[in-house]
Amino acid sequence: MIKNLFLLPLLIFVGFTSCKEKGSNGQVTPPPPAANTFTNPVLNSGPDPWIVKQGSNYYYTHTLGNRISIWKTSKVSELRGATPVTIWNAPALGPNSQNVWAPEIHFINNKWYAYYTAGSSSNLNTQRSFVLENSSADPQTGTWVDKGKIYDPAADFFAIDGTVFTHNSNLYYLWSGEASATDHTQRIYIARMSDPWTLATARSVISSPQYPWESIGAPPAVNEGPEVLKNAAGKVFLVFSASGCWTDEYALGLMTLKDGGDPLAAADWMKTSSPVFSKNPGASVYGPGHNSFFKSADGTEDWILYHANPSTGQGCGDNRSPRIQKFTWNTDGTPNFGSPVSTSTALVKPAGE
Repeated sequence: MIKNLFLLPLLIFVGFTSCKEKGSNGQVTPPPPAANTFTNPVLNSGPDPWIVKQGSNYYYTHTLGNRISIWKTSKVSELRGATPVTIWNAPALGPNSQNVWAPEIHFINNKWYAYYTAGSSSNLNTQRSFVLENSSADPQTGTWVDKGKIYDPAADFFAIDGTVFTHNSNLYYLWSGEASATDHTQRIYIARMSDPWTLATARSVISSPQYPWESIGAPPAVNEGPEVLKNAAGKVFLVFSASGCWTDEYALGLMTLKDGGDPLAAADWMKTSSPVFSKNPGASVYGPGHNSFFKSADGTEDWILYHANPSTGQGCGDNRSPRIQKFTWNTDGTPNFGSPVSTSTALVKPAGE
């Protein structure tokens, strides 16, 4: 009897605290997210996301179809609080008037360059790559000058998803293209540049779909969205998207440039035999791909930015939203992206935010 009386206040206390933790529907209410955490996506919609850091600011853009807009923020996890500024609108007519895709902005030789894909009609065979230039320190301000189409005159075919990188003091241009007007397999091409809007060499193909996971949804088989990543030792990796974006199997592959290798030589690149970042149905993540990379605000962490669909069968539309997550490095120096996380998973904000 004495023992039961002693337990009674404890039972009352436990019952009271348990009631406080339940909502009106009887379900346990989760604790509010910590101030240093966030959940994906960082925007509700945003196919083909790209981000770059300059100074203390990050500049972000994605496919909008008829224009290029830039978001500026000092905290990537709070991107939805930034206001986009449109820097360029597609003209009513012309080779770059339709289907404006996958813009990227790069700071080269103290100027900004915007690389983007566009076409002249609804016929996607007209898609080509174009360049804009801006001498302002802030890409949201100043004047963007049209530098025209960037291409190999001897192979002026379908060309999308252009990006640039510097290696051994040389500037290179990478893109996804087709071998001819009739061969619609998408391959990764590269050329050395004489300036940020002109190719100095003929194109070289360095990746073609060769594994089953690169050809889901074919025809056509697809390699696209090339992005270069370097580790702390300066080793060069190429991350690309494979299979059709119209499938749930859209995923990321990885290529490694051998030490001392020539970026223009296909033989100097080694491709992994399986994807390095792919769908996670258990977390409701489908078709993750078309990525870019950034460092945390304090420079100590590496993060991947990518788009993905929240449900199966959603394909290449605006349901694709931009997500970010931290990645690590394997002991052999290769990146370890892990698996895409659920939009309900609380993640710690990038260091320095």
